[in-house]
Amino acid sequence: MGALEREAGRPELVRARRRKGLSQEAAAEAVGVSPTTWARWERGEQGVRARHRARMAAVFGVAAIDVERWVEGWAFVETPCWPLVDCGGGSLEATVKSADLLWRFEMDPSRRHLLATLPFVPAALGEWLTSWTYDSPAASTGHAGSGRAVGMADVTRVNEARQAFSQMDHQFGAGLVRPVVLRYLNSNVTPLLHGRYDEQVGAKLLSAAAGMSWMAGWTSFDMHHHGRAQHHFGQALRFAKAGDDSITGAWVLSTLTQQAIHTEQPVWAVRLARAAADTARCGQAPPRVTALLMIREAWATALRARPAETGDKHSARQIEGLLVEAERVHSTGATDRDPAWIALHEEVELNAEAGRCWSLLGEHQRAAECAEAAVEAFHERAPRSAQFNLVHAADAYLAMGELGQALDSARAAIPMAKTLSSARSVDFITGFADRLEPYDTTVAVREFRDNLRAELAA
Repeated sequence: MGALEREAGRPELVRARRRKGLSQEAAAEAVGVSPTTWARWERGEQGVRARHRARMAAVFGVAAIDVERWVEGWAFVETPCWPLVDCGGGSLEATVKSADLLWRFEMDPSRRHLLATLPFVPAALGEWLTSWTYDSPAASTGHAGSGRAVGMADVTRVNEARQAFSQMDHQFGAGLVRPVVLRYLNSNVTPLLHGRYDEQVGAKLLSAAAGMSWMAGWTSFDMHHHGRAQHHFGQALRFAKAGDDSITGAWVLSTLTQQAIHTEQPVWAVRLARAAADTARCGQAPPRVTALLMIREAWATALRARPAETGDKHSARQIEGLLVEAERVHSTGATDRDPAWIALHEEVELNAEAGRCWSLLGEHQRAAECAEAAVEAFHERAPRSAQFNLVHAADAYLAMGELGQALDSARAAIPMAKTLSSARSVDFITGFADRLEPYDTTVAVREFRDNLRAELAA
């Protein structure tokens, strides 16, 4: 396997600037930051936001993956694991082989470290979408392997295990669940994939494997290992493609949309959301699935257009239309074709996601109401969702200038950040503390930050 080395500072960024014939001042002006910020970037003293990385790619005329390499400081050497960009079009054997490789890497301590350091690479998503859209499913989903015979009961157990892991993740956070998921993939799912099964069982097994791969990706996402999460989501998409399972494929694409939103990639978020919606239409997805995908598309569109800031009325109408239609579609109720995973996206959860859209539309009171309803519903059974929505409510009150209510809501979220095994949970509350900068001089904000630091350090 190739090596992965890191140099001090960001020498690749320095070399790229010099190749372009730019001074630090000229490079800073082209990207839209101060010379001091650029100098800190080159010395590795300050992070580079996603929007500045995108601007760098445009200024230097390179692919996004090149900017990721300059900024993250990693010199990648081609390995069997990197880059993992093919999500379909292969045979059953090739799909299983790629899963074997990824899951073995996860169980090897030295290679697991490599996966943990990989960045999220938007450039890979274009190839995945092309492969998902235009490649053919596996010619056969049956397998005459040397392993034991596999039946529908085995597939059911995999699906039930994923549902149990998902419930544990919602209750405790990904840090406690992730090691169990990886062991299950290696010890339970791998032998089944290498077993003997007919095409009917094989198609269902590939969908179940996609769901468990999704779980590995989701728990990585919650721990802020975005490159690792992207690899597992890619493998899940590959399983779904091989098994010709459009509903599971739409689920994975929708989750990739959420990851793109979280990593500040709004253009890719919109592309992924629309691909998920198109996939669902082709697969005649049931109403509750369709409603979820509509809300994700509205969220991605709102993040890209930011109507409250830009005054983009056309996008605002589009977003509101998606939210209204999602509510109408969801109200038609459940069907016997609903996949098991949609049960976690109940009405209050969808309303909470809609609240993020209302916030970006400037409807902060409505956003606060959506978030507070979710807090009440999730407080006992889904603490992480409750904590996220406490922070969303705090952000909405802050946008309305209600500092006291914002701090009260955020203060209630601190204990959950301590008890949950979730990097996202900590990031949510510390991110809110950063957004209090305009109120730095107030006693209430200083006390809130002191309390937050003390609680997280305890």
